[in-house]
Amino acid sequence: MPQKSIKTKSEHAVIPQQAFDWYDEYAHGDIDRRTFLSRLGSLSVTGLSLGLLTSSLIPDYAKAEQVSFNDPSIKATYEEFDSPNGHGKGRGYLVVPTNLEKSAPTVLVVHENRGLNPYIKDVARRLAAEGFIAFAPDALFPLGGYPGNDDEGRAMQRSLKRDKIEQDFMAAASFIKAHEMSSGKLGVVGFCFGGYISNLLAATMPDQVNAAAPYYGTPAKAELQPNVKGPLLIHFAELDKRVNASWEGYEAVLKENNAKYTAHFYKGAQHGFHNDSTSRYSPDDAELSWKRTLNFFKQHLV
Repeated sequence: MPQKSIKTKSEHAVIPQQAFDWYDEYAHGDIDRRTFLSRLGSLSVTGLSLGLLTSSLIPDYAKAEQVSFNDPSIKATYEEFDSPNGHGKGRGYLVVPTNLEKSAPTVLVVHENRGLNPYIKDVARRLAAEGFIAFAPDALFPLGGYPGNDDEGRAMQRSLKRDKIEQDFMAAASFIKAHEMSSGKLGVVGFCFGGYISNLLAATMPDQVNAAAPYYGTPAKAELQPNVKGPLLIHFAELDKRVNASWEGYEAVLKENNAKYTAHFYKGAQHGFHNDSTSRYSPDDAELSWKRTLNFFKQHLV
């Protein structure tokens, strides 16, 4: 596949595909920050200094607010929940429509591999603005919560036991489905690591999860995959080789299991294309995928 360059919004320059690939390695812990910056320094990008190139790739969460926390149509609070098989206690960002007079479907929103950052909280607000009860747990709560920067957040999440994090999200799913205003229907949407958790919950809680929409996430372990019933709405980025490599085997299991699923590949899109705080953001693909996700949840949860 030919290399693709993406023009930044703030600069009359393009970011080579190689830089995006290195950022993906860095963001997922395959290389450290020093190696990432060293590789970027080896690129010659007309119109972009190393500093501007780096800042274009690193999230700027000031850009990631589509629904203000002051929006009168929603109410946001932080709520704790019990997680006896995980870290004992968890906490998440709960967003409820203010005009809610009767029960509503619930949606669990699962962050990437760095804790509950502003982008994920905004996703929860977007769902509440559409009439859903949204709950976004923070895997880093046992360590004090998202620290305010992604580098430290990634390190913190790596320091926690993966199986306990998974149990925390299972407990969070049960918590929000049992909310006093819940209609009893539960959806899950997650991004990157959160996409993996969405697939995991579909496999470990198939009778509790009524609809799951993983964005660029890998599947659950092979022995769990046959439990998946769906429905699933799966979003992939065409240029995301790491995640896409797992799809052929996962799809074969879903077909064999007669699970309900729909998969979309977004042409030319990068891993993380829905996240509007980085240069990987693809507005058209993000808008289309989100419209599909909302329609999917309205179809299966409302």
